[in-house]
Amino acid sequence: MQTEKPLMTVRGIDKQFPGTKALQEVSLDIFQREIHAICGENGAGKSTLMNILSGSLMPDKGKIYLNGEKIHINNPKDAQKYGISIVHQELSLCPHLNVAENIFIGRLPRLSGDRVDFKTMEKETKAILDRFHTHIKPRTLVKDLSVSQQQIVEIAKAITLNCKILILDEPTSALTESESWNLFKILEELKNNGIAILYISHRIKEIFQISQRITVLRDGRHVTTRLTSEVTPDDVVSYMVGRELDNIYPYKGNPSEKVILKVNNLTRKGVYSKISFELYRGEILGIFGLMGAGRTEMARGLCGIDPVDDGNVTMFGKTIPLNNIRSSIDSGLVYVPEDRKLLGLFLPMNLCENLVAANLKAVSRFGLVDRKSQSVYTREMLEKLNVKYRNLYQSVSSLSGGNQQKVLLAKWLAVKPKVLILDEPTRGIDVGAKSEIHHILRRMANDGYGVVVISSELPEILGICNRILVMHEGKLVAQLTSENATEENIMRYASGRAS
Repeated sequence: MQTEKPLMTVRGIDKQFPGTKALQEVSLDIFQREIHAICGENGAGKSTLMNILSGSLMPDKGKIYLNGEKIHINNPKDAQKYGISIVHQELSLCPHLNVAENIFIGRLPRLSGDRVDFKTMEKETKAILDRFHTHIKPRTLVKDLSVSQQQIVEIAKAITLNCKILILDEPTSALTESESWNLFKILEELKNNGIAILYISHRIKEIFQISQRITVLRDGRHVTTRLTSEVTPDDVVSYMVGRELDNIYPYKGNPSEKVILKVNNLTRKGVYSKISFELYRGEILGIFGLMGAGRTEMARGLCGIDPVDDGNVTMFGKTIPLNNIRSSIDSGLVYVPEDRKLLGLFLPMNLCENLVAANLKAVSRFGLVDRKSQSVYTREMLEKLNVKYRNLYQSVSSLSGGNQQKVLLAKWLAVKPKVLILDEPTRGIDVGAKSEIHHILRRMANDGYGVVVISSELPEILGICNRILVMHEGKLVAQLTSENATEENIMRYASGRAS
């Protein structure tokens, strides 16, 4: 791989935004038939570089060569012309159109009289989908597909554009373990067919499973490019954060026998059934399950967001009314959603407005928001959670993913909760920010908060949780302590293969 000529050469790329130097003198070589992982903390410049290569942004300085010839990528159409395609973390398909229409959108095959040639379009769509060994039908509406199937459609669309370089941004962030493995097989086949794949991910484990080389960016600069076989996960983490992270997971402490929360026979017909468990003071309780297991639905029902058919919930011995989100919040039971952008934060609004959104009464006088109180409270919470920001009035969308997640946590801490149920609290954030979130959650548990973490990442579940509940097809099938839990036995329970 190292002796052949690069398919693409990137040299000395600079990009500056107001107040931020996103990229400084970044250089990169991309070879055919390789999966090349791009790693770095949030704000390291990964997405900026990929947006430059795919034509969404123009560099301030630098040169790009394809097969040794200098090229200019002024827009996404130029990138497509050169065979560069990108699949963003936020998928960009049209849900109301079918699969074939999405794949050929903007370039529909035509018959005489400018009529769409649906027969040819569906035939070519089937041919490309067959390469992925999938049962997706060309006429199926995209809105009826799972997230992993939509990801395949996005990649199929890229392949039909004469793709030579495929850029994937956090492709497994919303996939289950089995769906991720299926994606890895597809990427391996594409690589063997001559396509170069640039793979952005915060998941160190999967990077070592599928990549041949790893490039690390930090603070907009190129740190290193190494053969995957020549480095360890600890090496990569150290390159990313610029320091050793000896204690990625905090000490778990010793939970007491005092019950904070008790859930008994919680049921929603057809979704989950007879869920019972207890949460103890000083512990972090983990909940794991594959997609469709009912984890999120159960948590939303528990917190009064979605309807529940049966069961009861008590906190410190006091019953909490079901099917009433206001009562749950007033009782001190809150749910921190997995999708911070869609369900958790008001991205265009500033930090102050977001932090007090769930508890305006705390910073209001005579029905009006007291701006001074709002600013004081916001500053205190941002400092407490170590949020990196420029000023209190910048939009939340301008923060990195890790800092957005801390703002979301601060927003719900404003209601002075007793129990927090956090759904995928570190999804899409880098290893350094993850470690910070983990330590924050541990401090909260030690301070007497009840903490429940729902996560799809087994290393996270094993690393921070004192006990782990495993769900399968709407049922609670196992309760494990961190001492007797392993990735293998958790997955056996989660997949329904435990004897």
